[in-house]
Amino acid sequence: MTIQGDARPATVESFRRAVGRFATGVCVVTARDAGMDHAMTANAFTSVSLEPLLVLVCVETEARFHDAITAAGAWAVSILDASGRPAADWLATRGRPLHGQLDRIPFHRGPATGAAVLDRSTAWLECRTEAVYPGGDHSIVVGEVVGVGLGDDSTGALLYHRSAYRGLDGRR
Repeated sequence: MTIQGDARPATVESFRRAVGRFATGVCVVTARDAGMDHAMTANAFTSVSLEPLLVLVCVETEARFHDAITAAGAWAVSILDASGRPAADWLATRGRPLHGQLDRIPFHRGPATGAAVLDRSTAWLECRTEAVYPGGDHSIVVGEVVGVGLGDDSTGALLYHRSAYRGLDGRR
């Protein structure tokens, strides 16, 4: 069998291009530390276990969100609907002001953690940190799910594929 394609050495650029072809959902992870909301857009998020209920998110160790999520010990994951691109773009912007970063994004407080939950989410999870593992230039933050919510999914999901946002309306 012959594999078609362009074989390349493993470099940061070729790695990014290859994993960018894996379509992912887009979520915003939030934490409240010392009375201040912190947030970041993430696509390195996945479920881990059903017993106990566990998820993980990968957070760059140099990002200011890293300190917030590890200090807070509790956080929320808002799985964005297709209309969530403006929030995803804003919360992925490096160097944005920390104070008031959620002022233009409608949200409510999760009842289990107090972390911000974005209103335009198809679903959300509230988590308590179970473990943090090193993962190269990121930390792998594992959380036990302590709260779940389901939002309106009629607009479909927001996806990220090949360095671009895309909508998925859920039709088969």
